[in-house]
Amino acid sequence: MDRFTSLQLFTRIVELRSFSRAAAALQIPRATATYAIQELEARLGTRLLDRTTRQVSPTLDGQAFYERCIHVLSELEDAESSLQHVASNPRGVLRIDMHGTHATKIVLPKIDDFRSRYPGIDLVVSSGDRLVDLVREGVDCVIRAGNPHDSSLVARQLASMPQVVCASPAYITDFGMPQHPDELSSHYVVKFFTSSGAGDYPLKLFVDGQVRTYALDGWMSVNDAENYVVCALRGCGLIQLPRFHVEDELRDGRLIEVLGGWPSPDLPLSALYPYHRQLSPRVRVFIDWLTKVYEDRFSRTFLRAI
Repeated sequence: MDRFTSLQLFTRIVELRSFSRAAAALQIPRATATYAIQELEARLGTRLLDRTTRQVSPTLDGQAFYERCIHVLSELEDAESSLQHVASNPRGVLRIDMHGTHATKIVLPKIDDFRSRYPGIDLVVSSGDRLVDLVREGVDCVIRAGNPHDSSLVARQLASMPQVVCASPAYITDFGMPQHPDELSSHYVVKFFTSSGAGDYPLKLFVDGQVRTYALDGWMSVNDAENYVVCALRGCGLIQLPRFHVEDELRDGRLIEVLGGWPSPDLPLSALYPYHRQLSPRVRVFIDWLTKVYEDRFSRTFLRAI
């Protein structure tokens, strides 16, 4: 194994904490990975990794070497991408994570266009609402709604998504249609929580030019966007979410907009990726393509609204 490949292997082992997963990611036998690291440690004259039955972790020397490797590999990828034919024809596997609704309603319906533009890129797409450890799980980029809080990641905003508060006709029959945000205190919401335990997201509305929050009670809590909508359809309470997610339900009357005279603030949507991936041609072209997809999708939403 050449030195470049052995450095790639070493960084993947550190990030995934596993010889087996790193070997699988690089599509090489595990025995080959083990032998390559042994050769690397022998050449450097130091132990880089501590192995246990449960996981692999870098030694102090290994952590320092890992940080240098990341820099070297990023510089090399940048050098390669500076060549026109590489920049215009990136190759390799790109691992993306996004909410299921974005995958099924916005991104994947157009993914054949991305493939026709970049036939050398193979995509691995995972979906969910949980937080993803990009480095540990080998994910190149995640697409997430809300304001980014992780300063260790590069964030590129893709869209500002119009939101709506809505409920089912059955819920409105039981609890009435609020005529002003001040009447929300007598209503229920479907609560939403994340895999990290964060939750209790209040409704937010513009009232007299200012964003006001309304923390309401609720008897149903979920941590999945699709279940959030299902609970609203079954009369469990009010929900607030990007309008595109429930366009069909609003159009056919299965959900009804509530307090339409007091708009919800837009919800930002961003692509997030580690700093050492910002020079990757694969990541760059995918995010450029995503930006255009979301611009087209939400500019049409805006034009329909006016």
